Amino acid sequence: MASGSWLGTSWGNLRRLLGRMPLRVKLITALLALVGLALVIISVASLTVFRNYQISRANQQVLSVYEGEVNFLQSGHPITLPTVTSGPPYLVAFIETGTSLSAAARQVMTPAGSLPDVPTSSSWYQANGQRLVNVGAVSGSDNWRVITKQLLLSVPNPNQPRAVNVTLVVGYDLGDINGTISQLAGIDLIVSAIIIVGLAIVGIAIVRASLRPLTDIEQTAAAIAAGDLSRRVPEHDPATEVGRLGRALNAMLAQIEASFHARERSEAAARRSEERMRQFVADASHELRTPLTAMRGYAEYYRQRGGVPDVPGPAATPGPAATPGPEAELGEAAPAATPAAADGTPAAPADGTPAADGTPAAESNGAGQLSRADLDRIMQRVEQESARMGVLVEDMLLLARLDQQRPIEHRPVDLLTLAADAVQDARIIAPGRRIELSVGSAAAFLVLGDEVRLRQVIGNLMSNALTHTPDGTPVTVRILSGPREPVPSVVLEVADEGPGLTPDQAERVFERFYRADQARTRTAGGTGLGLAIVAALVAAHGGTVTLQTSPGQGATFRVTLPLAPEARSDRPDDSQAAPEDVDDPGDAQAARAARAAPRTDSR
Repeated sequence: MASGSWLGTSWGNLRRLLGRMPLRVKLITALLALVGLALVIISVASLTVFRNYQISRANQQVLSVYEGEVNFLQSGHPITLPTVTSGPPYLVAFIETGTSLSAAARQVMTPAGSLPDVPTSSSWYQANGQRLVNVGAVSGSDNWRVITKQLLLSVPNPNQPRAVNVTLVVGYDLGDINGTISQLAGIDLIVSAIIIVGLAIVGIAIVRASLRPLTDIEQTAAAIAAGDLSRRVPEHDPATEVGRLGRALNAMLAQIEASFHARERSEAAARRSEERMRQFVADASHELRTPLTAMRGYAEYYRQRGGVPDVPGPAATPGPAATPGPEAELGEAAPAATPAAADGTPAAPADGTPAADGTPAAESNGAGQLSRADLDRIMQRVEQESARMGVLVEDMLLLARLDQQRPIEHRPVDLLTLAADAVQDARIIAPGRRIELSVGSAAAFLVLGDEVRLRQVIGNLMSNALTHTPDGTPVTVRILSGPREPVPSVVLEVADEGPGLTPDQAERVFERFYRADQARTRTAGGTGLGLAIVAALVAAHGGTVTLQTSPGQGATFRVTLPLAPEARSDRPDDSQAAPEDVDDPGDAQAARAARAAPRTDSR
């Protein structure tokens, strides 16, 4: 149990250590460990094979010498005892059995040198005789490979030959082999150390270079976390894993950035929408309040003056000045509800003096009767204000219907005819202006749509040009062939040479209730819905409306609508052709009829 617990603790410590170790250190350590292990295995294997080869070779040589000496003895050649022949690394000795080799060598060799320590006991011989065995040296650390054989030989004697037990010893000094192997092992160790050091240097460089993309990814992630969503991972070869990873990360980061920006745009749009809604409520309240205030003022004026004899006076009600109007809720002060406040026409003074416009004065106590002229004027103003309020309500209902994307009528409409009519009407309304109609070259300018709504588009653009430019400013209406892609189209332009608009005004000009002049005077502009209706109606007809303007350079409203299918065939391209100026709108209609003679049913 204790051993298992120790192993578990050690393994856990090792895992925690590896977990805290950087990746590059892990890779380099693993690389060096594997290479070192491989070098050790290679060295041990090579040295073992080399040693075995050398020993096998020594065995063959010893056996060869041994067989030669045995054959020599068995042939009856006389020998002298003791005989020790040493020619490193070999040794051949004939000694009397029981005599040590070292003692015999000292008798015949000076110095004796390295000799094998061959035991003289009969038991050792019985176990190892006539076999190759390893024995140590008499002195030193060398090893010998020896083989022994005992023979009964006749040895010459001065008196007479005698039979003697002789031991033949043939040996091979393995000291040379061990020395060679030791040298090889030292060389292996030095070479292995050099290889490991060099591999460590190269490995560190390669690992750092290989992990540099991960460092770049880490830095990119840190920059993105700090708020820089435009940062991207450096591109690498897509054939590599790092390259594919970088490409995938960049695609993911692009989607994240797009989503984040889309969210920002959505939030900004929501804030702008909320702000526009507040502005819309305020503007709509004011626009509706103005005619209502005028109508209530005239009704109060009529009540105060007692009316006519055959019209009973209404019950007294609190005047408009006493009742908070819609602007009071918006933080604006409600003006006094008098006819003069509503339209700027002076009312009859309360002291009975005649009014500035000659209107008969009423009694100061309010008991006098109204004249027929005063009553007619009051009713006329009430009718005018109610009509103006009706127009405003109709415009708001039209925008609401367009927001609901209700289908509109689609019939062939000749845009040139509508433009000519609008120019003719504008010349009547503003005879002091130069208002021109310019027509491009095309067979017919037919579009599919609602003729009444398209007339409203052109009328609103013309009214905008006449209202917001000084008297005498020229206005030009152009009808041109538009782009062919994605579908053939026709272009209507209404251009003036007025003061133009700033970029901020041009950006908001199509917003509802937006007016470049924020003053709420009836002589300076309308309700701010005209261009918003233009944009909504053009979009409902599948077209676009744009504005080209700059301060002091005038303004050009450009409406692009798709041509009707019957007007698209054999349509000339007049994008580079100069438009033709038409002085009389009737001439424009005649020219249209001449170009579109085969299509008499186009209207």
